Amino acid sequence: MTANWEKIEKNQGVLTVEVAADRVDAALDKAFKKVAAKVNVPGFRKGKVPRAMFEKRFGVESLYQEALDILLPEAYMEAVQEAGIEPVDRPEVDVQQIGKGQELKFTAKVTVKPEIQLGDYKGIELPAPSLEVTEEDIAAELKQLQQRHAELTVIEEGTAENGDIAVIDFEGFLNGEVFEGGQAEKYSLELGTGTFIPGFEEQVVGMAKGEEKEIEVTFPENYHSEELKGKPVTFKVKLHDIKRKNLPELDDEFAKDVSEFDTLEEYKQDISKRLAERKEQNAQREKENAVVAKAAELADLEIPEAMIGSEVENMLEDFGNRLKMQGMSLEMYFQFSGQNEEALKEQMRGDAEKRVRQNLVLEAIAKAEGIEATEEDLNEELEKLSKQYQRTPEELRAVLIANGNLGNLMNDLVTRKTIEFLLQHSKTEATVA
Repeated sequence: MTANWEKIEKNQGVLTVEVAADRVDAALDKAFKKVAAKVNVPGFRKGKVPRAMFEKRFGVESLYQEALDILLPEAYMEAVQEAGIEPVDRPEVDVQQIGKGQELKFTAKVTVKPEIQLGDYKGIELPAPSLEVTEEDIAAELKQLQQRHAELTVIEEGTAENGDIAVIDFEGFLNGEVFEGGQAEKYSLELGTGTFIPGFEEQVVGMAKGEEKEIEVTFPENYHSEELKGKPVTFKVKLHDIKRKNLPELDDEFAKDVSEFDTLEEYKQDISKRLAERKEQNAQREKENAVVAKAAELADLEIPEAMIGSEVENMLEDFGNRLKMQGMSLEMYFQFSGQNEEALKEQMRGDAEKRVRQNLVLEAIAKAEGIEATEEDLNEELEKLSKQYQRTPEELRAVLIANGNLGNLMNDLVTRKTIEFLLQHSKTEATVA
């Protein structure tokens, strides 16, 4: 077999392939056995018709498509390996010649991974975020704890305030007609959280128990529903109950109730320690994200549309799986959100392009620097995973091999080592307060 690769555009080229006649004849033999088992020829049982009789009755051409289905995939993969290219999409194949006793000749228009011109990825300057834990940080953490341990009291007198939970019925009208998704009964809305359309919660504030009111608001211009974006609507609202949070006192008793400590001061010291650890972890993630983003920004490449589309599909699948874990399907999400699949894909496109760009650049840097994952790296990772999943490293390796995911894990290790390399060769700017 011969294969010739000719580049026609930045990320596209044409493979011209010739496959020897004996391989074509072998594929035709396989095709005959497969097809003959399905056809009825008077005087012969299925699968027993002689080859000559079959070709006389149906023509050898009737075997060509089946033979192509057998031969083309393996010939294409061999040609790809011989040409040393990395396709990222299905090829456009044009068969130019096939016949008994003849070579198979075909061309394949192929989209490949882009060429990457890396920027100066060594010496990237990164901000050094402050790791100081302030009294304000501790106070904010305690305030969240207060909110979580607050008791709700039903308010019989007075009106709803920010911070209250208003239990309401509402029904939305557009041009006098009820619109889909704009109705609910006994809905618990925490006022002041910005959960609803801008202007809605502000008009519930001040309502009394049992009161009914018409609220007029305008949907944002960037709202996901084409029917509603930028449109003025009216909601008929009835307030059933007002529930107000009673926050516990921040004292030693509170510390005993929510922690293992006897005094509030001891608990605050523990919070300070945990916040410091959290800030350090967050700072590390921010540095990793920043150095990868900058390295990708400095590189020059043109991403094939097929790679972006493929990543969008992966993101959509991941999103669907996360919804399933919450007991919801994509169809239910579309119904509730007013979006459709195309709108969601378009929303994901920017992140998909960013991911593809960063992955390609990290891969190129790893290749340029000779960064590889060793067997020792793999063993260390399997040891870590064994503690997490309560299985031996040998069992995990076997599972990864069986699922075909060992290579993915090795690629992940290379990516991590590449990010570590970028961080080691970065520069730290002045500390950001």
